[in-house]
Amino acid sequence: MRADVRQVAEGAYLVHGSNTNWVLLTDGDAVTLVDTGYPGDRERLLDSLAAVGSAPEAVAAVLVTHAHNDHLGSAEYLHRVYGTPVYLHEAEVPHARREFLHQVSVGRVLRNGWRPGVLPWAVHALRSGGTAHVPVTAPEPFPSAGPLDLPGRPVPVHTPGHTRGHAVLHLPHAGVVISGDALVSGHATSRVAGPQLLPDMFHHDRAGALASLAVLADLEGDVLLPGHGPLHRGSVKAAAERARDRAPHGR
Repeated sequence: MRADVRQVAEGAYLVHGSNTNWVLLTDGDAVTLVDTGYPGDRERLLDSLAAVGSAPEAVAAVLVTHAHNDHLGSAEYLHRVYGTPVYLHEAEVPHARREFLHQVSVGRVLRNGWRPGVLPWAVHALRSGGTAHVPVTAPEPFPSAGPLDLPGRPVPVHTPGHTRGHAVLHLPHAGVVISGDALVSGHATSRVAGPQLLPDMFHHDRAGALASLAVLADLEGDVLLPGHGPLHRGSVKAAAERARDRAPHGR
């Protein structure tokens, strides 16, 4: 199963999984992996590492924007098999351990089943491990508030709302923002394209998710790598403002 790997800047690659994206930041054969897709995306994940001339044992760290199964899917696998450290925002660490779960429930999905795209997305999520129990046994908080000493030198920025500890990764030198689910450019359950918030049912705190768009708008960049949807080129500030303007109308 081949991965769709696209270079978006020097040493930065966006990978489209089955319904979720992840990012590879390279320095030689060493890699920082941002998110990991669903558990069912593992073959694509490993293929994406090979496509950029790396391997799972060369992953310096896994950075997780938030601990939903479609982003956390292979984090524990990499930690268990290769000893790869897994880092998240400190507020998201207990979520990754599954001390609690801030993820859309099956019941809420069923209540929204009348919406276009929801049931096909739900079937895919179930088949891909969306409800699997995949805790990370030893997640760690990001080791610093500034640039991390990892390939790509990403800077974690707390953007709560989608989950309590959601964080985006900023690459100021490259003008890149890896936005996870704080700001996306599409989703299987959305009928619109371009910068947007995910539909309300996916957010732990929608008001917080809306407020975090202002944080994103303050990040300098012209390349947005979202957790869902295609690469977006253009002002990150304008993208965040576009998502904010769309949000009051709901979906």
